[in-house]
Amino acid sequence: MEENISIIKSVGIDEREEIIVDFARRLETASKEALVYGEGKFAILSASMAEAMRVNADEIARDKPEAAERVLQQAYTMMAQFKAAYPHRVISRSVH
Repeated sequence: MEENISIIKSVGIDEREEIIVDFARRLETASKEALVYGEGKFAILSASMAEAMRVNADEIARDKPEAAERVLQQAYTMMAQFKAAYPHRVISRSVH
């Protein structure tokens, strides 16, 4: 993931948009895992950020590459903080 952030400035608009959508997917996965762990606030925040990234991916990709890099860095930081707090992956997402 970090390598995608570092190359975001040097790739084309289509590839940049693809990277942004990929980060949005990863944030959505983190959001679902957060619900399993009972972290509702993080789940809502990451799901909202993922949706905003997905909806505006073309616009973010076409704007300044620095802005796209900043958005990806923020998403990466959120996921890294969650992973540090909950280092074990969720095997099942069943919530009772």
